[in-house]
Amino acid sequence: MTDQQWAGIRQRVEALATSPEGTEVFGALGHKWVLEQPLSHAELAELEAQLKVRLPEEFRTFLLSVGAGGAGPAYGLFPVRRIQGRWRWEGDGAELADLSRLAEPFPAQGPDPQLLEELAGQHPEEDDFDEVEEFDDAIEAWDERWDALMYNPDRTVGAIVICHRGCARRDWLVISGAHRGTMWTDGRADDVDLAPRLNDDGTPVTFARWYTDWLRKAERTVGST
Repeated sequence: MTDQQWAGIRQRVEALATSPEGTEVFGALGHKWVLEQPLSHAELAELEAQLKVRLPEEFRTFLLSVGAGGAGPAYGLFPVRRIQGRWRWEGDGAELADLSRLAEPFPAQGPDPQLLEELAGQHPEEDDFDEVEEFDDAIEAWDERWDALMYNPDRTVGAIVICHRGCARRDWLVISGAHRGTMWTDGRADDVDLAPRLNDDGTPVTFARWYTDWLRKAERTVGST
């Protein structure tokens, strides 16, 4: 998406902000329809220089033309801000992304299925323990092993968290590698692994499609109330 293709998007979001029915859109009470100011070209250049990677075109033109974050899908698009001279994204789970490794290709593949199956088969069952404290300790130890496998930081290099969908479910934007520019859902809090967002025809959802689909649905919601 070029700068011109984002034309009017900010104004459409701002129009929703003035509608009394805007609160009917899921997540609006979180982002309150506020959009950050767009980045300047100099700020974007500084951000990319710090990250040592060029952001996907649809995302970088959004940052320049629409805003640096704010109103968007679910509870909003995580804003990118310069804090004490360093750029970072801010939001619930944003710290899961390793900004020092964004130039590395996003791996896409999940954990070894055999390892997952073996670990799932070792899940403690309360009936197998005489004391509830022993069961609690076993569950805690199992959770640590599960998290070490599912949340291994090597699995999400080359991507950033840009949205919190509630209950620790999040959306990632791939920055580098074969899946550059595509959106991935993260339901690991519900034991659902990372997965690409797909259009009805099976093609990957890109950042622009993700954002504009949300905007159209929000406008329909407000129009129908």
